[in-house]
Amino acid sequence: MAETKANIHPTVVIEEGAKIAPDVKIGPFSFIGRDVELKAGCTLESNVILKGKLQVDENVKIFSFAVIGCEDSEITIGEKTHVREFAQIGAQESVDEENRKVTIGANSFIMGYVQILSGVELGDFCIVTNAVRLYENVKCDERVIIGGLSTVEANNKIGTGVMIGGASVVASDIPPFMLVEGNKATIKGLNVIGLRRRLENKGDIEEIKTVFKKILGDGADKILAQEIADTNPNEFIQKLASFVASSNIKQRVV
Repeated sequence: MAETKANIHPTVVIEEGAKIAPDVKIGPFSFIGRDVELKAGCTLESNVILKGKLQVDENVKIFSFAVIGCEDSEITIGEKTHVREFAQIGAQESVDEENRKVTIGANSFIMGYVQILSGVELGDFCIVTNAVRLYENVKCDERVIIGGLSTVEANNKIGTGVMIGGASVVASDIPPFMLVEGNKATIKGLNVIGLRRRLENKGDIEEIKTVFKKILGDGADKILAQEIADTNPNEFIQKLASFVASSNIKQRVV
């Protein structure tokens, strides 16, 4: 065990090789593996387990009984992210026995009992609420909100600004700015409230609505989506259209 510091409870086990900034606070009965790096301002409450190659950036807070990493995992957690109680991030072996890197963006909020498996990428400013499960290789862009008790199945991508309703099962890609819910989850429309919070120009929102109806109103028109992505100068339209053009979705909007 490394030398005990003022902010580290004496019951904490720290393997030789771990890198811990001087002001990090670690609560009772926690375990810090040899390849873990905790940067300045991090706080760990009691009974936290950190394993594998893990980089935790500045001012991250990890709450009690969270388990992050396993022996051969590689994980990064961005600054100012909160990981709530009993969350599990990259703590399970991959089904193909090949653990891929897990990336959690900055300023994100991972709530209680969330499970994040191998290969997941979560962008900045995401909110993953209670008891959500993200299967292998799920990719979430920035500012995604996932309602409690939801599941995102393996190898699917969630675009920026998506809001997923509670108790949903997502079995396909979800384009940016969508509002989805259900089992299986279907697109219910645009996340208009999220767009209003994010975009000051109301004209951008109206243009997104128009393009949304054209490329997703009767199912995913990927050819038209690619044409729009190639010709429309609006960056938000480009994000939506290019995502649809390369996505796995086939559904008709409800």
